[in-house]
Amino acid sequence: MTELSKIKPPMWFWIVSVVALVWNILGIGAFFAQISMTSEIMANLPQEQQDIYANLPSWYTFVFAIAVFAGTLGSMALLLKKKWAYLILLIGAIAVVIQMSYIVFGLNKADVMTPIIIIVAFALVYFSKYATKKGWLN
Repeated sequence: MTELSKIKPPMWFWIVSVVALVWNILGIGAFFAQISMTSEIMANLPQEQQDIYANLPSWYTFVFAIAVFAGTLGSMALLLKKKWAYLILLIGAIAVVIQMSYIVFGLNKADVMTPIIIIVAFALVYFSKYATKKGWLN
């Protein structure tokens, strides 16, 4: 065991990591809700939302999957104190930017969650880099 791996993270590291995992699991829930939407559920949505869901390109769904599953895996890596959390979270954050860019520029739609999702994704990238620098991840 190296000296770095003996450095104990503070309690707030664990709190942030658990919150990050919960946040990303909620993202997986949103992903599965979107891909499993039945025509009956779709019919109950406002027409504008129906049009959006019906016309989403397949690459968008793929990028959405990368964003939420990379975020979840990266958050789990934080809880396991693994340095590779940074790379996985970075991949997820890049996917989030692509996903949200399509919403903002391709669909000309955005809500309060759009910037929040981007900020959280990059905050987790920064957090993992910081945790590595502090020696909490090995």
